[in-house]
Amino acid sequence: MNKFSFDDEKTQRIPPSSQGAGPGQQGKLVLGNNSVQPDYRQHQPYAAYPQVQHAPVASQVDQLAPTMYVQPPMSVPPQSAPVYPQIAQPGQPGNNKKMQAKRPRRMGCLVGLGILLVVCILSAIVSQRVLAFGSAISPQSPLSTQTNYMGTSDRVNMLVMGYGGGNHDGANLIDSMVVVSTLPQNHHTSLISIPRDLYVQYPPNSGKYVKMNEIYEDASQNGAQRIAGSDATVAKVKLVTGLDVKYWLMIDFNGFRELIDSIGGVDVYVPDAFTAKYPKNDDAKQDASWIYPHFSKGNQHMDGETAIRYARARYATDNLAEGSDFARSARQQIIIKAVLAKVKQVSTWPSMFNALDALQKTIYTNLSMADLMQLALKVDLNDVKTAHIGLSNQNVLEDAYIPFYVARPKNGDWSLISRYVQAHLYN
Repeated sequence: MNKFSFDDEKTQRIPPSSQGAGPGQQGKLVLGNNSVQPDYRQHQPYAAYPQVQHAPVASQVDQLAPTMYVQPPMSVPPQSAPVYPQIAQPGQPGNNKKMQAKRPRRMGCLVGLGILLVVCILSAIVSQRVLAFGSAISPQSPLSTQTNYMGTSDRVNMLVMGYGGGNHDGANLIDSMVVVSTLPQNHHTSLISIPRDLYVQYPPNSGKYVKMNEIYEDASQNGAQRIAGSDATVAKVKLVTGLDVKYWLMIDFNGFRELIDSIGGVDVYVPDAFTAKYPKNDDAKQDASWIYPHFSKGNQHMDGETAIRYARARYATDNLAEGSDFARSARQQIIIKAVLAKVKQVSTWPSMFNALDALQKTIYTNLSMADLMQLALKVDLNDVKTAHIGLSNQNVLEDAYIPFYVARPKNGDWSLISRYVQAHLYN
């Protein structure tokens, strides 16, 4: 007798049925009843019942069995849950919990991308404006450095020159000269005022003497060659003071007026009250009349025009000391300090584009923009330790008339000036 087993259960054998097939059951396919095990023996028809001959019953199942397999009837399975439950199916409310959780994240990503895009655009605009500004104010590449971004232990000396500007006669005569000398590592700064009436030899070794403020006008060919004029003035200041002056900054007072207005004016402390006699127009050919602005002692808020009048006034009607060249240099230092302090204030930053536009018309320097910004950050002109050195007839100079007024070192000893500067540089 043969023994059989299923492929998926190799160890379990199914015993053959001990009961033969009943009449009429040969070759039938019985559905829906798994209690009777199928008989896999090779049958010999009618061997168990030789005395009875039965014709096979031809049922519907028997007719279909030899030719095809009939799938048993099955009930319709319940509709399965959607693969993506967060997506609502037709006629169903849908599951919104996960979708509601994802929507804020998606919105957050979109908002973040939008902010990043705006920041990139604004950064590009600001960078373009700043680089254009740097190229306009200096012959140096905007991001280059001559001072290693002030990362030096040596003093950095820069001559700041202010001039009237415009198209009138004397527009390129220097009104004020101040050497800004700073130690970058500790931010100590000294301001040395150079009198515009100091009588010096120019050109060098020529035997010809001019006032210090005339060198720029002559060497620059009346402002046409700004670099040549500035370099010539710096060379003379270096010789007179004994300081290693390498850098210069030109300030056009006409543009300075606009700069002060663009930052909302400046706050100034006036140490001495006086009434100035000031030309109504820089060009006397247009209007030769005078005005008499009064400056009270104490804290004052000044717009651009008032600040320029205060800084440039040459004549005083009541306090005659304020009419001197030395007093004017001191007042110009006060205005420059006030402007620098105002630019550093955070409240001024929203007006920075307007300030850059005004400053672009106001200054010109041989420092790169990067070096100039570092210098502005490191210099604190309002520090009480800042040394203010003024060369005057109260220390190393004397007055002379040849026949016009000039200033020169006492007894013709030029070394007095350099020794005096070195002695007071760190005070």
